[in-house]
Amino acid sequence: MSDFTLVNLSDLDDQAPSFGVSDISFRGARDALGGSRFGLSLQSVDAGARQPFGHRHTEEEEVYVVLSGSGRMRLGDEEIDVRAMDAVRVAPEVTRAFEAGADGLTFLAFGTPGAGSGDGDMQPGWWGEGGAA
Repeated sequence: MSDFTLVNLSDLDDQAPSFGVSDISFRGARDALGGSRFGLSLQSVDAGARQPFGHRHTEEEEVYVVLSGSGRMRLGDEEIDVRAMDAVRVAPEVTRAFEAGADGLTFLAFGTPGAGSGDGDMQPGWWGEGGAA
């Protein structure tokens, strides 16, 4: 095995459609990179849409880096505005979700310690129904 792995995130399969979701995309990179102690994904939310779920973790701290667009992020009971090049660190126990503005929203999500998918607690409908408010 090589000491490095190169992957173009745009080339990864969008996993969101397999869950019946059409206004977001999710390209998980940990497995493609051969990683075991981190999480990395490229995600996007279409203009005016919200992620249809919130999620939180037991152990995994995450950092989100907005690459393009703008919108809002709900963190527990708070909402913050986000724009390109913002970085947001989120403690494991905080439920979070994104809502895109008029130009959509694309971001990277980094997680540690790589506890795997069993560490996540998905909460469908957590932010409410429908698109952007």
